[in-house]
Amino acid sequence: MSAEERRDRPATDASLDLHKVAAARLWAAARHPYLASALFASTVVAVPELGGASVDEAWRLYVDPEVVEGWTVAELGSLMVHHTGHLVRDHAGRARALGVDHARAGDWALAADAEINDDLVHTDLRLPGEVVLPATLGCEHGRLAEEYINLGDFHMPDHPDYPDCGSGADAQPRPWELAGDAGGGLPPGERELLACQTASRVLDYAKAGRGRVATGWQRWAEERLEPRVDWRRVLAAEIRKGLTTVAGRADYSYRRPSRRAGSSPEVVLPALERPVPEVAVLCDTSGSMGGDDLAQVLAEVEGLLRGVGVGRSSLRVLAVDAAVHTTRRVTSASLVELVGGGGTDMSVGIDGAARLRPRPSVLVVLTDGMTPWPQEPPKGMEVVIGLIGTQSGTGGGQVWAPPAWARVVHVDRAA
Repeated sequence: MSAEERRDRPATDASLDLHKVAAARLWAAARHPYLASALFASTVVAVPELGGASVDEAWRLYVDPEVVEGWTVAELGSLMVHHTGHLVRDHAGRARALGVDHARAGDWALAADAEINDDLVHTDLRLPGEVVLPATLGCEHGRLAEEYINLGDFHMPDHPDYPDCGSGADAQPRPWELAGDAGGGLPPGERELLACQTASRVLDYAKAGRGRVATGWQRWAEERLEPRVDWRRVLAAEIRKGLTTVAGRADYSYRRPSRRAGSSPEVVLPALERPVPEVAVLCDTSGSMGGDDLAQVLAEVEGLLRGVGVGRSSLRVLAVDAAVHTTRRVTSASLVELVGGGGTDMSVGIDGAARLRPRPSVLVVLTDGMTPWPQEPPKGMEVVIGLIGTQSGTGGGQVWAPPAWARVVHVDRAA
């Protein structure tokens, strides 16, 4: 059968055992109920001489009727679960984002298989033939496909004839795949909705304790519904906003003559002056703060400040708990003295920063939030607060809500 004939053929084939297909779906849904909607959403397309089963990006499942006849219900159901994993985890989109081309499509497909099968191996998974696991690729378990394919010890297995999972796994179109939404293919909006619904059911199922849900599935669901925003990008954006706000505060000054003074010799005209932004970083060094975490985050902040155009001579760092211990200009975060270890009062630190000369125009505060704050914003300073950790009060201290007048960014300790 030619590629053109396959792309134009009807979505069903009389030779396909539809009763076995239905039984396989029920088998899969009974063992993985959180995948039920996704399992039943895929249209099954018969492709004689395909030699196995595969999926495309439009959630169509292609199967060879003759091969299906030789599979048990459990084997076909396991393949449905496996391919559904490719679809809901968007392995095709992730391959495209990673820049996987035709030359590396095989490597990516194996890495994606390892990611899925690693989470299914301890269930009733009964895939026909060789099962690709992280160990198959010489890798540790519990990682993502992106990690497997980029690990130095990643290697292609000795078995070259692993099943082809289709474009739904690696974004590389196959000759037998239908075009667009023909043959029951799902449009992008429906795929997105199904993925979100599946993620929600994974978390509901795990929280209810109704059965074992693999850690990988839970991690995927959490990231799918609550994607993490890179705090570095957010913090850099907030610092840029502060610098832009300050740089835009042009005002008239009599400290130097106006360029128009020659036109009115009898009148003293002020000159328009734009302030040069001064940045200071206030580090919470109280007992609730981990020194290693704070040093690491401070190094990140130093890089951010360099990235947004703050010169090395402009970075002043204050170490503060309930008092201001040190204030110094540094050329590197490694030179900062994180002195303290007592109680916390960022009001004292902010007040101390306001008394610096020249006065900082942008103040970055790094703290775990277990501190009181001033009721009023400091005059003439834009304040950006980097809240480190979860602010859950696990250390036994009280957590104060950050002030509404400051820009607040949540910083991940594991950065």
